[in-house]
Amino acid sequence: MNNRRQTGYCYLCMKALFMANSRARETTEAIERLYVSMRHLFYRGFFKPSGVSGESLRKLLMTIQPEIYGSMSVTNKVELNGLLYVLDRLPEGIEECAFIHLTSDEGFQKASFEPIVPKKRRRNCYRIDKHQMNIEVLLGRSEIYDILTHLTFLYIEADKIRDLGFNMEENGRPKRIWKIIEEVAKGEKKFSRKEKEVALIHLSALLGRTFDETLEAYNNFGDDNNPDRLFKIVYWLGQVSVEDWKEVRQREIYFSSILKERVGHHFFGEKWANTLKETLVAHELHRRPLHIISANMHSVKNMLYANDALKAGAADEVDYALYGEISNNPELRQNISSYALEQGLVYINDKSGSNIDVQIIDLSKVSLKNTHFNKHGYSGEDVIIVFDYAFGEQAFEIMDELLKPYETPELSFKMKVRSISIMGKAGILTGEKGDIMIPTSHVFEGTADNYVFDNILKKEDFEDDELRAFEGNMITVLGTSLQNKDILSYFMNTSWNAIGLEMEGAHYQKAIQVASKIRHHIGEDLSVAYAYYASDNPLETGSTLSSGGLGLTGVKPTYLITKRILEKILTASAKKIELTSVKAE
Repeated sequence: MNNRRQTGYCYLCMKALFMANSRARETTEAIERLYVSMRHLFYRGFFKPSGVSGESLRKLLMTIQPEIYGSMSVTNKVELNGLLYVLDRLPEGIEECAFIHLTSDEGFQKASFEPIVPKKRRRNCYRIDKHQMNIEVLLGRSEIYDILTHLTFLYIEADKIRDLGFNMEENGRPKRIWKIIEEVAKGEKKFSRKEKEVALIHLSALLGRTFDETLEAYNNFGDDNNPDRLFKIVYWLGQVSVEDWKEVRQREIYFSSILKERVGHHFFGEKWANTLKETLVAHELHRRPLHIISANMHSVKNMLYANDALKAGAADEVDYALYGEISNNPELRQNISSYALEQGLVYINDKSGSNIDVQIIDLSKVSLKNTHFNKHGYSGEDVIIVFDYAFGEQAFEIMDELLKPYETPELSFKMKVRSISIMGKAGILTGEKGDIMIPTSHVFEGTADNYVFDNILKKEDFEDDELRAFEGNMITVLGTSLQNKDILSYFMNTSWNAIGLEMEGAHYQKAIQVASKIRHHIGEDLSVAYAYYASDNPLETGSTLSSGGLGLTGVKPTYLITKRILEKILTASAKKIELTSVKAE
């Protein structure tokens, strides 16, 4: 009997595993097809979201069922968290526009158009007229795919709202509930609190959500200047969709000719890298040993300058509470920035279009006396280059251009790069928000481009601290908004043994290996450090990116990783100085 029961359990386990693997393969295929379709539409130059091409994108996205888009596939329920996530990354007012134009930097800022910058993405957008929104795409293919994926989700939800708000069998006649939403959205009547609550009850019925969920979304979407934003978004999404359905004004997405010419040709990355190298030359730092760090614009600066700038005194241990206070206080941040500039930090406010700012720190001008790093005995002339986060494929473009030799008629030199460190946030598969991931390789999803490297950061570097650290393979995904539980579980539970997912690692490592092993732009003895902190867990309900950011939970992992990277740089440099002096003797 027991043997039969065990056999039954084994059969069920095998069946579940087979089904999960089949689903993962189906999802992987759908992701690959989606990207092929989007690339085809990009080079074609336009498509209609409600046409054959747009319908193909929708079906593929429905097959993938990304975790970040929650209840997208439920026809009688509007996905509110996913909607907020997407609209934070698209220009305000896009829900009112039937025509979306993706362009390059084509000089719109010289006209009278006021740029619109999304809350969670640094990109300039322009409302050309009542029905058209232009979005500048400067970060390459990954940004195009990201925008198209978000727009596809937006149109799915818009058509869902249309079907719930209009009698589609009666030539799209609006229902009574829709007229109430329209009244609030247009703001032509002043509502009392009681009337607004009644309107919210009607809105919750249309959205297929509880009153609590709708009220929470109403507060999350709105602010003091625009409290009824949720009503406006729902109204315009449905209104533009019904006009498309009635063929009054069909929605269309266009790609400009200039954008098609520039994508893939490092147009902005080359300008960015040349500006950085010219700045090094201007400050006579181009012959010095260089350490490159891709990170945020605050943690390295704060760890090297904050104690002196704020007169906090010497610190034997890292004061995470201080860094948490700095992150919440603009005045403290300004004081530290001003002090750092006085001490020789060079700041490059990027104007190339890459949207990647740079800090250049000459360590010979930095006093480590009141920092945690004083005990490392450093007294060299190394230079640290810190640049802001790249986006997807853009990481290859900027790193490839940065590592190239600088050549002008007057001057030619190779960069003396000693180390490259990549710190970022990523989705974790084996832990929780705030945990740390140390990759041993980057596996590029959907391709055969896999990169194994010797990471100078190890799990042991983080074992004595409160945070958990995980070491293993990491997946570089084509887009975080395309991942679902099946494919992520496959990467985690099979022999891939993946610990997390991010979007830039394989692109950075590809550029590093091309520069060092193939093109010989830098030495092959380069030290490489990768570490990520978990911004979300896409396998946990309520812990996806659309559920909100880390807040102060991210302070400790951010600064702990920064601390370890700086320790590796300073310790290695001190040893080289020691060896050099011994040889001289």
